[in-house]
Amino acid sequence: MPNTKDDVAPPPRRGRPRDPERVRRIMEAAHGHFNAHGLERASVDAIAADAGVSKMTIYSHFGSKEGLFEAAIRDRTDRVMGGVASVEALDPTQPHKALLSVGEQFLALAREEGVLGQFRLIYGAAAVQREACLVFYRQGPERLIDDLAVYLRRADAAGALNIRHPRQAADLFLSMFLGDGHIRGLMMLDMPDARENRVLLREAVRVFIAGYAKTT
Repeated sequence: MPNTKDDVAPPPRRGRPRDPERVRRIMEAAHGHFNAHGLERASVDAIAADAGVSKMTIYSHFGSKEGLFEAAIRDRTDRVMGGVASVEALDPTQPHKALLSVGEQFLALAREEGVLGQFRLIYGAAAVQREACLVFYRQGPERLIDDLAVYLRRADAAGALNIRHPRQAADLFLSMFLGDGHIRGLMMLDMPDARENRVLLREAVRVFIAGYAKTT
């Protein structure tokens, strides 16, 4: 797909460290525009205007519109796992507590309208925006699965669970939250309420722990 004038970025420049408040405003604006328009139609000029910064500031921080899109997806993923440091902080001897925490955050993310809108746009653009789909997968689903697999591997080593294939197990756990409620959300139908989500969370953790329980 050829670049448009809006996509052409100058070389990143060295300068002062990033201002966290400025980056937060850029992220909020980016989420809104990417959710509404997708990667191809979102405008860096419009994102910059909403964030109260110049287009050059966005390019100096993220390099390109694609770089900003990747950072926006990564920002959402960080809310679930909090990065690798948070995964490492989960107690491998208490998988029930850890999985309730991870599952609760992931379920909230999966039910978020902004994320559902991103899924709709990505699915619709899959045939023509392969790079956008790859970025979404790598910084979203793949990263979540890999981070959770790190914890499950530690839980297995600690003897709390019996998991031969941690990444497969992580995929199975997160997939339990992408059923009926997620499909209803994608189709903009009535969503499960808070009680239904709590029941789903508890049952998903119960089934997973039972399936991977340490045998004597």
